[in-house]
Amino acid sequence: MSAASVIKELKTLAKPQRVEALQRFYKTSPGEYGEGDLFLGISVPVTRSVAAEHKDLLLSEIEKLLGSPFHEVRLCALIILVNQYKKLKNRSDKKKSFELYLRQLKLGSINNWDLIDVSAPTIGDYLMDHELSQKTLIKLAKSKSLWERRASILFTFAFIRSGEFDQTIFISRLLLSDEHDLIHKATGWMLREVGKREPKLLRGFLKEHAQEMPRTMLRYAIEKLPENERKKWLINSKN
Repeated sequence: MSAASVIKELKTLAKPQRVEALQRFYKTSPGEYGEGDLFLGISVPVTRSVAAEHKDLLLSEIEKLLGSPFHEVRLCALIILVNQYKKLKNRSDKKKSFELYLRQLKLGSINNWDLIDVSAPTIGDYLMDHELSQKTLIKLAKSKSLWERRASILFTFAFIRSGEFDQTIFISRLLLSDEHDLIHKATGWMLREVGKREPKLLRGFLKEHAQEMPRTMLRYAIEKLPENERKKWLINSKN
């Protein structure tokens, strides 16, 4: 198995007639967040099937895939990486995968919301036992890169799944003043996940910050609360 074989297979599955629609969906026009990204026109389920066929790809080959100009190739690489990570038991092996991920994130290879969302919630597991986890998350949350900032909050999903909510609350506070809608959505999503497990913690955050939360962030955060309560937060946040 090699990166070349993955790319060859994906290209045989390309659907050029779907490319234009995907470019619009992922905002690739000049000035948009996905500017310049290239697509083969492959659906996510098909990409996942190719990833499953190449589940034992070496990390070095996965990294080659992440250097591809094609979105679906990079998505396939991340799906393989995540599926492999879920099976890792050795801390040193997890470190290698996390460092590869962080390296590619900083290089700009992981550069759209779907690429972050399919990977960061799992890869963030590495930070749970890392003494510098908060330092790493803070650095990402303060980055000029939209995708590093989105990764900072999505990494905390791993903490949430393990019943640890402090990092999510902390990073959410750092991102309150972020100007990008994709950060508002991601932060609201993670706060909603906290609220599904610890409603009191979410309500405490809302009591403290609802007035300053971007509207989209607030709407996402309160989505699972009772309707009457949602209306109350929305009304109160206007005052």
